[in-house]
Amino acid sequence: MAKNSVSFSCSNCQHSSIKWLGCCPSCNEWNSFIEEKAHFSPVLGGKKTGTSRTATGELLPLKTLHEIEFSEQKRMLSGIAEWDNVLGGGIMPGSLLILTGDPGIGKSTLLLHVAHKLANNYSVFYFSSEESLEQVKNRAMRIDSIHDSLLFSDKANIEGIIHTSQERKPDIIIIDSIQNCFFSETQTFPGTVGQLRETSFALMRLAKEHGIAVIITCHITKEGHMAGPKTLEHMVDGVFYLQGEDRWHTRILRSVKNRFGALHELGFFSMTEKGMEEVPHINQFLLSESTAAAGAVLVSCLEGSRPLLLEIQALVVQSKFGVPQRVVTGLDHKRVVLIAAILEKYLFIKFSSQDIFVKVSGGIKLTESSSDLGIALALLSSYFQQALPEKSMALAEISLTGALKPINGIETQLKEAQKFGIKKIFVAAGQKTTSTSIKAFSSVYQLLSLFDDSPDQTIEQK
Repeated sequence: MAKNSVSFSCSNCQHSSIKWLGCCPSCNEWNSFIEEKAHFSPVLGGKKTGTSRTATGELLPLKTLHEIEFSEQKRMLSGIAEWDNVLGGGIMPGSLLILTGDPGIGKSTLLLHVAHKLANNYSVFYFSSEESLEQVKNRAMRIDSIHDSLLFSDKANIEGIIHTSQERKPDIIIIDSIQNCFFSETQTFPGTVGQLRETSFALMRLAKEHGIAVIITCHITKEGHMAGPKTLEHMVDGVFYLQGEDRWHTRILRSVKNRFGALHELGFFSMTEKGMEEVPHINQFLLSESTAAAGAVLVSCLEGSRPLLLEIQALVVQSKFGVPQRVVTGLDHKRVVLIAAILEKYLFIKFSSQDIFVKVSGGIKLTESSSDLGIALALLSSYFQQALPEKSMALAEISLTGALKPINGIETQLKEAQKFGIKKIFVAAGQKTTSTSIKAFSSVYQLLSLFDDSPDQTIEQK
C-alpha cells in the first residue's frame, strides 16, 4: 500500500531534513525550509532473473544503436539572428529551454519578439502566468508584436497547459514564468523546490514525447544564479541568461548550457522604446568609445565562436592609506593581483605601494588567460603615464616566471581585429600566426621597450 511522508527542503540549496530548521546547515540561509509531501510506492518483487522489471512489472524494451531510427531534425528559426545564433542555429523541436535574468531586464519583451517572429511559420502558444492578457497586449502593441497566429493564455495550471498542448499540438509553447505556475500533484506552493522539480519533469516529458519545444522563464536569486534546485539545470536542454549593462542599455544573451549548440555564445540587444533591437556589429559598438590614452589597452576574447574586441582600462596611483586598494570590474580580482605581483617581482616596480583600479569596457567579464598581457600593459601604461601605440592590441598569456605564452584561436581574433584597422598586435614570441602586423615578446622584461620614459629598459634577468 502506498504511503506518504513529510520532509522539509531548503528552497535555496535543496538540502533536506526530516524536521523544520530555522537556518539551513548547508548554505546558511535563514527561513528557507519548506514542507514537502513525498509519495512512495513499493517496488513489486519477483524472481531473480537476468531481466529488470519496473514497479508495474513491465519489461523494458532495449535496442541497439543500429535499430534506432534517426532523422535529421530541422531547427525552427525566428529570423532574429542574435537569438538564433546563441541557441545554436535555432530552436530544436522537442527541446526544453530556460531563459533567466534579473527582474525587468527584458525577458518577457525578448520572448514576445521571438514568439511574434516564429508565429509566421509555426504554431506558438504563449502562457503568461505573471501578467494578465491586458498587460501582455499593451506590451505587444508598444513593441509592434501582434500576430493573428500567436495565441495567448493567462492560466497558470500546469495540468491545463500540458493537456491543451497534447490536444492541439503546437510547435512551441512559452511559459512566463515557471515560478508562478501551480501543479496540483505536488501539493506545494508555486515556486518551491518540489513544485519546480515536478513541474519541470512534466514539461520535459511533454517536450520529448510530443516533439513540442518548451521555453520557460525562471526567476533569479540575489546572488545572480537561476532560482530553484540544481537538478533543474541538469534536466533541461539549455539555460540562457539575459544580462544588462545600464550605461548603454545593452542586453547580453549568454548561453551557459546548450545540448544543441556551443557554450558561452553571446547575443547582443539594445533596449529601446520599441523593445529589443539587435546589435549585430557589437565590436564597432564596443570600440566606439575607446581612446589611445595612458592605461588603456585593447584585447580580444572568444565568446563561443564570436571574437570580441574589448578595452581594458587601468589606473595606478600612489596609495595614501596603509593598505593599497584593489578595485577590479570585469576581471577576476586575483588575476589582476597576480599579474601586478609578477611585474613587481621581475621589473622591480613597487605595485604593492600603489592603488590599482582596473575595469573592462562593455560590461563583459573577461575569463580567458589571453588577456594577461593586456592587463600587464595597462598597468605599466598607467604607471609610466604613457599611452601605447594607437590601433594596437595585446594577446598573450603570462606565466609565473614572467615568460609570455602563446594562445589558441588567434587567427580568428586577428581577422576580426583587421576589420577595425588594428595595425599592431603584441603577442608571445612562440605564437604561430600568418599575420605580419605582430610584435613578439618572450618575457615581461621586454615590455619596457614600449615605454620610452621607463627608468630602466635593460633589466638583466636574474
